[in-house]
This record gives sequence, C-alpha cells and structure tokens, in this order.
Amino acid sequence: MSTSYRPTNPVSAGHPLPSSVTALSFDPVSDILWAGDNNGVVTGIYTSRGYRGVFFPVGGDFAVSKISAGDNYVRALGSASEGLGSWAKGGMNKWFHRSSTSLTTFSDSNNSSHSLVVSTAGLEVLFLNSMTGNVVRQVPTPSLITHLQFSSSALISGSADGYLRLHDPRTGMARSGGSENQVVKAHQCSIQGLQTTGNYIFTIGQSERQSRPIPDPLVKVYDLRTMRALPPMPFSSNPAFINVLPKRSSSIAVVSDQGLIHVMDASNISAASEFYQLNVTSYITSMSISPTGTFMAFGDADGTIHMMSQAEEGSNMPFNGFDGQPITWMDTPEQIPEIDWTESTPLNTIGLPYFDSPLFSSWTPLLASTNVGYPPPQKIPAQILGTMKVNDNVAYAAMPKELKGRRNVSSATSRKPNGRFRSEVPVMYRKVEIEYSKFGVEDFDFEFYNKTSYSGLETHILNSYTNPIVQVMHYLWPIRRLAKSHITTNCPRENCLLCELGFVVRMLEDAKGTNCQTSNFCKAIGILAQTANAIELIDYGRDSADVDYAHKIQVFNRFLIDQLSSEGNTFPSNTAVVRRPPLPTVHGVNFPSPVTQLMGIDGKNVMTCMTCKKTREKEGLTHIVDLMYPRKQTSNDQPSSADFSAVLRNSLLRNVSHKATCPACKHLTISTSKRYIPSQLLPPILVVNANVYNEETWEYWQDGKNKSFLQPQVNIHGQIDGNDDPEVASYVIRAIVVQVKVKNKPSHLVAVIKVPEAEHNDLTSPWFIFNDFVVNNVSEGEALSFPDRWKVPAIVYLERSNVQSTLDFGQLPDQLDPSILYQDTSIALCRDRSLVRHDPLRPDELPTPGTVVAIDAEFVKMQQEESEFRSDGSTKVIRPARLSLARVSVLRGDGLRQGIPFIDDYIHTSEIIVDYLTEFSGIKPGDLDPALTSMTLIPLKVAYKKLRFLVDRGCIFIGHGLAKDFRIINIYVPPHQVIDTVDLYFLKNRQRRLSLRFLTWFVLDEHIQQDTHDSIEDARCALKLYNAFQSFEEQGVFDQKLDELYKEGRQYNFKPPAIPDQLATPVPEHTLSPPPPQSQYFSHPGPIFDPQFAQIYTAAHSMTGYPLQRPPTNRNWRR
Repeated sequence: MSTSYRPTNPVSAGHPLPSSVTALSFDPVSDILWAGDNNGVVTGIYTSRGYRGVFFPVGGDFAVSKISAGDNYVRALGSASEGLGSWAKGGMNKWFHRSSTSLTTFSDSNNSSHSLVVSTAGLEVLFLNSMTGNVVRQVPTPSLITHLQFSSSALISGSADGYLRLHDPRTGMARSGGSENQVVKAHQCSIQGLQTTGNYIFTIGQSERQSRPIPDPLVKVYDLRTMRALPPMPFSSNPAFINVLPKRSSSIAVVSDQGLIHVMDASNISAASEFYQLNVTSYITSMSISPTGTFMAFGDADGTIHMMSQAEEGSNMPFNGFDGQPITWMDTPEQIPEIDWTESTPLNTIGLPYFDSPLFSSWTPLLASTNVGYPPPQKIPAQILGTMKVNDNVAYAAMPKELKGRRNVSSATSRKPNGRFRSEVPVMYRKVEIEYSKFGVEDFDFEFYNKTSYSGLETHILNSYTNPIVQVMHYLWPIRRLAKSHITTNCPRENCLLCELGFVVRMLEDAKGTNCQTSNFCKAIGILAQTANAIELIDYGRDSADVDYAHKIQVFNRFLIDQLSSEGNTFPSNTAVVRRPPLPTVHGVNFPSPVTQLMGIDGKNVMTCMTCKKTREKEGLTHIVDLMYPRKQTSNDQPSSADFSAVLRNSLLRNVSHKATCPACKHLTISTSKRYIPSQLLPPILVVNANVYNEETWEYWQDGKNKSFLQPQVNIHGQIDGNDDPEVASYVIRAIVVQVKVKNKPSHLVAVIKVPEAEHNDLTSPWFIFNDFVVNNVSEGEALSFPDRWKVPAIVYLERSNVQSTLDFGQLPDQLDPSILYQDTSIALCRDRSLVRHDPLRPDELPTPGTVVAIDAEFVKMQQEESEFRSDGSTKVIRPARLSLARVSVLRGDGLRQGIPFIDDYIHTSEIIVDYLTEFSGIKPGDLDPALTSMTLIPLKVAYKKLRFLVDRGCIFIGHGLAKDFRIINIYVPPHQVIDTVDLYFLKNRQRRLSLRFLTWFVLDEHIQQDTHDSIEDARCALKLYNAFQSFEEQGVFDQKLDELYKEGRQYNFKPPAIPDQLATPVPEHTLSPPPPQSQYFSHPGPIFDPQFAQIYTAAHSMTGYPLQRPPTNRNWRR
C-alpha cells in the first residue's frame, strides 16, 4: 500500500436532488461511509463504488451538522433539528434526545463512563447516557461551545469566542488551579475546527480585521499537557476543515474550501509536506478520514463525494480496512395484516398510532395544582388597617408617613472583598479617556494631566497601545542615539520603524512636556504587521476586557526589536558601537547590527544526550530573555524565595531537559541543554519578558514584608564552560512596562521609567509613570513595588551600570544631508514637467537660524469619524476622523526670490483613502498614485525629512492654522519658530478666529479658494498677511486696525462676498525654472494703504511693481 494518496472516482451522496454534503463519517466496523446532506437526511454509502443504502431523517428540514458512527450505532445532529438521535445501522431509531434549547454539537462516547457530551445554545453542556439518551448531568459554560472532543485525559471544548478549554471528563467542570493553563485564547473570533491526537490539540478559526471576521491562515497547535502553544502550521489558502491521520501520531490533514489538501506533521514542520488538489467545481463542505487512514472523503456543495485513497488500484479494500461486520440493509417494515371485518370485530384490532408526547387523558401528578398558600402573604400594617375604607368590596387606605419611602429597600449585607481586586487602583495608574468634541482633540486640556517637563503620548490613534514601548525606547539613551542617527541616513524603506522611532524621539526631545502623538509610527506598525501576517499586533479600535495586553505588548516588543535590528543592519558596513570583543555571527562579519550589539544575547548552547553522553554545541542569538520561574516541588509548597537576580540568571543560562532524537545514537531520548554566556558578553541593555500569566508566577512579584522582588540594582555572574564567571555584570533597572487591570473594564499599559535627564536634577526621584498623556513623578519604592494583582509586570529593561563608558557612537552620522533640499525627487511614473511649480533650493540658499519660510499643507481622510447617536438626539464622538498628509508646499519667505516655492510635494500613501476632501484640499483621485499622477510625488518619509531639516536649521515657519497642520504631519516645531497668522489677526475678547480666505479678501483685497484650495496660494497669502502685520506694527496702528477688522467683518459675517466667475483671481499657471519675475508671485498689499504709506513701505522693503491705487471703498479703516 502506498504512503501517498491518489484520487478515485467520486460518488454521489444518493439524494434524488443535488444537495450539499454537510457531514461525513466512516463506519469503524463496516464498509460504509455515512453522509449527511443539506436536507437533514443521513445516507449510507456502501463500498467505494458508491451504492446507496440506508437513509433516514435526523429531524427538521435543515442540514446535518455532525455524524458519529460506532460499532452498532449512528448518531447525528441537525443544524436546527429537534435534538440528537441514535439510530441502528438499519435505520431504526434507538433514542432521540429533545432539548428546550437548540443543540450545537456533541462528542464521541467516553469509553470509561459510556456517556457523551452535548452542548446547547443555552450556555450549558449535557452529559447523556449513550445507551438511552437520558440526561445524566447538566453543567453551565461561560460561552457558546461549538466543538467537543474527548482525549485520553480530558474533555476539550472550542467555543464561539475563540477560547480553548479543558474540562474534567467525569464532571464537565472547567479545570482550574495548578501551574498549567487550562484556558487559552486560540483565535480572536470563533473556533471552526478542533482535533486532538496524543498530546496534540489542533484548531482552526477566525481572526478579525477591520471589525470583520476573516479565516485565520494558521493551524494552531497546543500541548495537551501544559496547554502551551506550539509552533503553528501555516496554511495560506485559509483552512476550512482539519482531521487527524489515525496511523500517524502527530500528522493532520488540512483542507481549504477550494479543495487544496495539505498533510503536515506537527512534530516536524520543516519536513517535506504532502499537497493534493481536488477537482471540484463548487466548494468543499465536509470531510472525513477512515479509521485506518487509507481513505479520505470530501463532500462538496453539488452533492458529490470526492475520494482519495492509499490503496493500490483495483484492490477493493473496504473503508474500514478489514472484513468487518456485514453491511446492514434497510429494515423493511412489516406488512399490514389483513383484517376480516365483521360486526363483532373489536375496534382495538386496528390499534392506535404512536404518540411521542403525553395525551390529555394521561393525567399525571405533575399536572396537579400545588399549594398556592405558601409562602404566606405579608401582613398589612396596623396603621393601614385602622384607616382602611371599603367601597364595592374594594378596600383602600392612605399611606402613612412613617411607611413612605421604604419600598424596594434591601437589607445591607457586608460583601466579601474580591480576592483578585482587593485594593483600589491609584489615580496615577488609571486610564484617562479623552472626551472628544467636534474639534477632535484640539480643545482637550492635556496640560492638566502633565505638569512635568517630560512629554506624554496621546491615545486617540490606532495601535497607541504601543505608547509605553515608545517611551521606554526614548529614555534608553543608546537606542535613542541609534534612532536619531538612522534618520540622517538614506534609508530606502518606505515603512521603517527605526526611522519613525527616530522622528518620535526627536519630537519628544523638542517638546519638553508638551503632549505628542505617534501617528506615523503607529501607521507603520499596522502596515508592517499586516505584511508579516502578525495580525495579533494590529489594534482595530475595539477595546475588550478579554485582551491580555501584557502578552500583546511582549509579542510586539519582540517584533519591534527584531524589526529594528533588521532595519539598522547595514551589512557589511556595520560600525562597532560597543567597546568589547565583537559578537560573532553566522556570516563571519565582525560587527552585527548596532541594535544586536546593544541587546543581543549571544551564548553557546551545549546539548548532551543522556543515553550516549555525546555533546554538541550550537551558537544561539536572541534579543529578549523570557523569565523561567522555579517550579513547586509539591502542591502544598510555597514558591521559592529566589530573588530577581537568581531567576534572571537561571533564565539566561536555561538549563532545560527535553526529548529529541540524538544525531549520534539515532534514538529518541532525553537531552539536556545549557547555555554558557561570559559576563563580558552580556549586552549593555537586557530586555526581559516577565511571563506572569498565573497566580504562582505572580506570587514571586508580590511585595513581601519590607521587601520587594525587584531591586534597583541587579548583579549577574555569567558562565564559562560550566564554571561561574568571577566577573560581575552589574545592571540597573531602567524601565518597566506593566499592565493595569481594573475590574470589569479593559486593561491598559503603563511605563514606569527612570528618566536619565532627571537623575541630575533636583527632583526627589528620577522615576516617572508614563500613563499615555498622564505623567507623574513617583518614588523609587512606588516604581518597583507590586502591591496587588491590579499591577502586572510585562517587560523589564535593564541597563549596565557602566553603559556610558562602553559605548562609542562617534562613527555614526548625526546630521541630515542638506542635499535633500537641492534634489528634485519624484516617484511618479508619468510626471508632467510642465506642472512643476517649485524650484528647489540652491546650495547658496541653505537656510540659517531665523530664515523665514511660508508653509501650507493639504490632507486627505483615511478614516471616518466614529460617533454614536443618543436617545436625546445628541451625538458623542467615539473616535475622531484620521487625516493624512497629502501635499505640502514651502515658500521662500525673504530675499530676492521671496514667495517662490522650493517644496511642492504630493505625498504617496499605501493605505486606502476614504475621502480625498477635494473641495478643501484640491487633491483628486489619482494624484497620490505613482502610476497615475502627473504631479511631484514622494514618500511621506522624504517629505518629513525635509521639514525635519528645516526645523533643525532654525527656520521660522509662517502659515495659517499651523498648530493643526503640524499635529497631523506629526512633527513638533518649537513655538518660537512658528508665526501663525490665525493668532496674529485674533482678538481674545472676540473669541473668534478668522479664516485665511476672509483675511486675504479684507486685508489684501484678493479672492482665493474659489473652487478649491491650493497650498502654494494659501502659503503665499499667509506670507503677505505677515508682511502686512509687520507694516502695521511699524506704523503703530495694528491694534486699531484689528478692532476695525472685527467690527466691519461682522457686517459680512466674516465671509468674503461672492463675485462673478470672470472677476475671480485665477490660480497661477504652473511654471518651471527659471522662476518668473517676483511680482508674479507676490503682490503688494497696497490696497489697504494710502499712496504715501505705500511709497514708504516700498522703499523700506525694496519691492516694486505694486499697485498704489485701488477702487473707492467704504472701509473706513483704509482712509
């Protein structure tokens, strides 16, 4: 018999009309394949030739959801039937269990107790006697169970909320306690398939993307003994069904709905896999594998059963693999006896029909009336009886004063404190929700929550759960230095986390206490995580109390560090940043990635076979240490009193035992593995995953009497060839990421950081709690304490005490290349040179501190605003709309070429744009597509670097409404480098800010933004308004003019009047270098001045060609 499968002739399910085959099951003792169809009928398919045999309905008119065949029975359940039934193989019903709530699934029989388990939609499981169908036990469940399987030691359930649970096979109660996890979150949504064999559990299910369920492309694997996740098995075609192979202890067949079959071995994923493709014209709806694994059957939506076989062609091997019980044909009903009817024939000769429910004539004690006088009614108070009056047999009385207000009052009883949440969460750790208004977060008072000089991060953006990690990376000085250096290089990646981290740390450095946001960083996380199929890292904006953020942030931290190491790797030209022997790598390169030099743990793993005593060595490199806690000796022992240093050292050296095949003696035997790391090679930064997932591990961290588990300084001795290294590696705790749990609310993450800059200040403690945008200074004892279970450690960052003296960043670049402003860069494939309106800077125009530039930006909408409508008609903003930079224009603000743009870039985005906002942005569909646009198109990172360079050079930015523009661009510009015309032309007592369109019309006598917006035009008008402001200030009349501006503006409702189309100021034509005369780009604001002042202004500013006369006007402030 072959080990591979071959297709055989498909057979029909036997139904007269084509109907989907929704369930399949091979008979274990006969040559029968049982098939259930979409009409609720079970049919026996005899032999591989497909003879139709017994068929019977399961009850109801809907599909058969599951079939289970045994030695002398066939059990079946319909999708919406009246219950679960058991039939003989001839079609006679043995028993039928009916339930008040619909049944969802059932298990096979438990051989030890002769019972089977059924789950109901009423959130309970029923234990049934497999012989009679009677209910033996009822057990409530926390969620809707969709799959049930008996293993050798437990009852396994898969539920609609994605959880995998172990139950006691005798009682059905969910197992709890001990060091093993009995409940795991296997899938984000529901579990679609569950199989078990040996010590393996296999599941398939659904994840969630953009609030919609999608098939999970992974087959999850768990160890039944510990319920720990094993490496998943990828299946890119979206698994629809799974089934274990009986003769292979760890193999499983995975099938897609398109008919792709993949046979994989969980114990050796890298082994050669078997692939098969069914010839189907519709889609697969069910599957089953024979007891010997020789046959595989697949039902499709057209009513055809496709067969795969390992048997040799022409061998006629039965389905069950041996000559078992003979095939049972359909039971024929007895013939109706003939009755010789006469006048004396008794009527009971005919007999009565079978009734499956009691008749009305069957009066049982259950229908007898019960004692309705118990409990006795409450006595009427004497005060009411004394004033009672009777009218038409109805008594009534007024309520006495002493009895008023006492209805629905329950007696106060003392409640026992909840053991898991005994203490109140301190205010500084609580999550603060942003109350959004119609302005989004623009009017939210972030300063109220942060009185320090260290900036917090906002939370209204997706993936902002990573804020604590960003704060930690910022205050890890070596990582900050690397990130800042990386943004000065020519990084070719469009989405680079190291670049985005560098931009964030520069922003946090400049902000000095002003709140910031990480929108570009979080956007890159979403794109890279989706590219790497790490969908568990993506935040979809739906908070749930079930999300374990401690585990999620640990997974993200590993993803981030691996990504930073890869993105910062400039092989083969990596520089040495650590003054010690270089880390060896598999490529023989002297120096690995700088991030690996800072965080890499490169040790020698020595594995010893306990049978043949052969040893072999293997180099292993990792960036993160997973804490391994000592195990209890017995169930009554208390946790070991080992301190954090001892637990960390044991986790670094990792002395573990495991079963593996020895390459020397070729036996499956127990091997020991130990890691040797000299103290000198321990990294400058040590990243530790706390791995606190149960009560036993939490007890190590809980504060003891006058002592805490985590100490400010940690000393570690390495090992050299099995001997302790006498050299000590001394570390200090730099930061901790903790999960804060609040009862019945979603948890959140907080960073507790020892700020390096604060160590040299006059503060009492350098420790700070960064709770998103809430920042507080705390003592060292508070930072390192874990008083109760609301504070769960997730990640600990340690820094070597002598880290400053061991690092050398002198060879890393630290300045942006100014040529980025000289180059005319574009990724557009169809760029039209005639539409280019900017002229890049020349080397002699390099900005210096104080250089004035005018700027304006346009945006597109990436996500709509999420709101909820209340019953009173009001609206609450749940999440504001998310905008993204689409175009940015920067103009020269002084000199002979004043008003000429040197940056006019459209920004490419790989995300879906939900609204181009063309009326307000001027951006049209296709303008941001490299294959379609004719404009100058560049990646967001290149545009950001240009603005970052201008900020670092000390330029003064002039624009209108720049605070919002810079917020969306995600760049912080110091206030002394910003001149915003919306603030220049503003009276606080009027509480109204004026639009650029109105100011341009009223002050400059120009009409703009008639059909759409143009960023060059808007930036140029802002520059003109600033020059007009300076002129008013020189005259000393600006305050007077501003009062008149508001007074007369009210007459126009602060909107310019409509003008005929022929009088509208046309948008300037696109031009190419050399630039046109200055007057074409910049017109003198002469209409607001008289001719005498215009001559003074022209002489002072060396400008010519401005009109000195204007039409008559009634605006008295221009006289």
